Amino acid sequence: MAAFTEEPKRIMSKLHRYEYLLSVLPTLEPIGSIPPLSKQGFLEQVIESNGPVSTVQTLLLSDDLMQYQALLAEEIEQDRIDLAILSLDKAEDESVLPDYLLPKGTTVEQEDEQSIRLSVDGIWERYYHYAASVAKHTQSGFLKAWIGFEVGLRNSLVTARAQMLELESEAYLVAPELADKKTDYNHIISDWSGASNPLTAFRVLDEARWNWCEEHGGWYNFHACEIEVYAAKLMLLHHWRRILTEKQQNNEASLT
Repeated sequence: MAAFTEEPKRIMSKLHRYEYLLSVLPTLEPIGSIPPLSKQGFLEQVIESNGPVSTVQTLLLSDDLMQYQALLAEEIEQDRIDLAILSLDKAEDESVLPDYLLPKGTTVEQEDEQSIRLSVDGIWERYYHYAASVAKHTQSGFLKAWIGFEVGLRNSLVTARAQMLELESEAYLVAPELADKKTDYNHIISDWSGASNPLTAFRVLDEARWNWCEEHGGWYNFHACEIEVYAAKLMLLHHWRRILTEKQQNNEASLT
């Protein structure tokens, strides 16, 4: 993925209404429902419609990174990976991650799995800064706000976990300067920490993200924001579908 995909400047995109694209995209049902289309299929429709490609690619990249992180941690098998932006089909001298997500001066030879595992927070830090640069370049208010919410929620979770372990949280915060400092995450953290099981805790977080998207939808203006919101919500459906699939497989395995 190039640093910036060619597309009209955001000021023009604000005048570009996407009635047709939004009319053909299937409705997204609530968390837990089956995603009505693949992330790749959605991206192809955005490209064909000359939609906000850069911002959609940037949003979808976050889901790819989440899966890649799980793969490196051996939490998921490679054949279960569903990527839209990254590709695991790389030659030995090629990196799975684009240059802007690697530390400056890193070569492919240095980018072994162990070093990646030790710098996951660094990858996310660089991702959020890259996403912020895309938001600025495209003048995407939604992407900028989404970054602020995601960073704020992530760091609130880090702080809560650090307090449980009696650790200092500052060393584990990611891109705190990008966080939305006006949002109160306490109720989300309270529901998350009080969850009866990990599955419920995951649902608390994804439903908070879904509700945030609902509040920032810019509904029925048929502009780029609605397509970007669709991308963020589609990612949540795919994320939750992976969680439910893994739970089902674990239940089936326990019966054999």
